[in-house]
Amino acid sequence: MSPLLTGWGRTAPTAATLVEVSPDGVPALLRSHPDRGVIARGLGRSYGDAAQNAGGTVIAPIAGPTTVRDADDGTVLVTAAAGTSLHELMGDLLSRHLFVPVTPGTRYVTVGGALAADIHGKNHHRDGSFGDHVVELELVTPDGRVRTIGPGADADLFWATVGGMGLLGVVTRVTFRALPVESAYVRVHTERVPGLEALLRTMREHDDEFRYSVAWIDTLARGRALGRSVLTRGDHAPAAELTGAAARHPWRAPGDPRVAIPATPPVGLVTRVGVRAFNELWYRRAPRRRVDLQPIPAFFHPLDLVEGWNRLYGRRGLVQYQLVVPDTAEVAVESALRLLSDAGHPSFLAVLKRFGAGNPGLLSFPMPGWTLALDLPGGPALAPLFRALDELVVEAGGRVYLAKDSRLAPATFDRMYDRAEEFRKLRRELDPDGVLRSDLARRLDL
Repeated sequence: MSPLLTGWGRTAPTAATLVEVSPDGVPALLRSHPDRGVIARGLGRSYGDAAQNAGGTVIAPIAGPTTVRDADDGTVLVTAAAGTSLHELMGDLLSRHLFVPVTPGTRYVTVGGALAADIHGKNHHRDGSFGDHVVELELVTPDGRVRTIGPGADADLFWATVGGMGLLGVVTRVTFRALPVESAYVRVHTERVPGLEALLRTMREHDDEFRYSVAWIDTLARGRALGRSVLTRGDHAPAAELTGAAARHPWRAPGDPRVAIPATPPVGLVTRVGVRAFNELWYRRAPRRRVDLQPIPAFFHPLDLVEGWNRLYGRRGLVQYQLVVPDTAEVAVESALRLLSDAGHPSFLAVLKRFGAGNPGLLSFPMPGWTLALDLPGGPALAPLFRALDELVVEAGGRVYLAKDSRLAPATFDRMYDRAEEFRKLRRELDPDGVLRSDLARRLDL
């Protein structure tokens, strides 16, 4: 079977042979050296070309059991197959009064994808990224060897695999620490913030009081309203705070999407006029200050309620640009928002978060500082904006997120990721025949 595969942005589709294999079948597949190589794929939620392999082989999500056990240090360890989704895991873990340590803005990502992209969430300033919670993983290297590695066993390979975009081996299972919680609800503090200066100050001074924090930003606002936003911060709610239906069903697992976008419109429905109206409404309807209880899907994954929401961007798809700049370069956040506002490109999904310390991952994205993510309708008109943003990010000492990227050039990538050559050297040692390949790896000369 050779379907056309894309990332979530639905740009640059390429055909590949999609195969299903068990964990035990992965070594033989890699040793067979398929033409144009192999890459593993999760649920296709990377926005760009990370899980595509034009003319080659793509491994479908690898299934397997999930086990939960108590560790000697009192933590709870979860071992899951690489193809297990966070959606599946949440249903299982919440029934045990547990939660995943990190979740991105969608729960429809696999454990293997979470590791390959070293995903982060609204709690990075407190808890780090997914790789920080992994204690062990099983990796099939390009020679077909099955290796069990972790931060204390073959640490160099482990930290190269965390955030390594699946290019050092095929992960078949992952063991990570779970987070104990008292309910499937979040106590959420919401406030409306009139501008960027106030937003940065509030987040810098008070984010550490909350486990989770994220700000939605109106990217079309200008002048004194530049960066006006809705800031939401929260913590897992204690059972004693639940009332009504929440108290009767304190461990209700996230459900399936409520509605679906059945087809892709020929012209995208995300327009400047529509986004301006949406942004105005979203900002004005937000409370000046409010504390309430929200179920996990509403706080963490609101867009998961709409299956196929990416289709709304039309046949050209969408591009997400996510940057991070150091704490000392927060002025770059303001410059990025000015560039976007002046260009007039509509982004109804623009979020700002604070990052805490990074980890030793060679290609891991987070660093201490500010990360801004922007969803934009695809098209050639974006090229000048992205070139300007790239230069801004490089000059600030930052980088863009490979799991969201679909257009970065190799030279720019090397300026952003100062350990890129170290990663390439390890790839050459582990995979001299180029067994593991992806469209992203070809594009970035990895």
